[in-house]
Amino acid sequence: MSGFKKFVMQGHLVELAVAFVMAAAFGAVVKTFVEIVMSLIGKIGGRPDFTSIKPGGVPLGAFITELVAFVILAAVVYLFVVKPYEAAKGRFSSPKEETAPADVALLTEIRDLLARREGAI
Repeated sequence: MSGFKKFVMQGHLVELAVAFVMAAAFGAVVKTFVEIVMSLIGKIGGRPDFTSIKPGGVPLGAFITELVAFVILAAVVYLFVVKPYEAAKGRFSSPKEETAPADVALLTEIRDLLARREGAI
């Protein structure tokens, strides 16, 4: 039992579970928003429904319909989630100072000392 407790507490299982639940809830919101966008497209030029396309008897139309829905979903997520998140992250996060790793800094210092030494000779 202690091994299981260690697994649950050490493996960030709780954070992962919370993220999974939040993602599922957010997925429902995004799916509903995509339905709204699809309805708006339907009002403009007819709802994109290709399910009746069956070249050679192969039901290719359902795949095309889902592909169009996926592209719209990806665009919605990018435009309404990713772009605003990146903008907020850039606005509210402090820029990190880029520091060289310790070995690179040491080599740079050695190079500079050698250059000064050669200049003194």
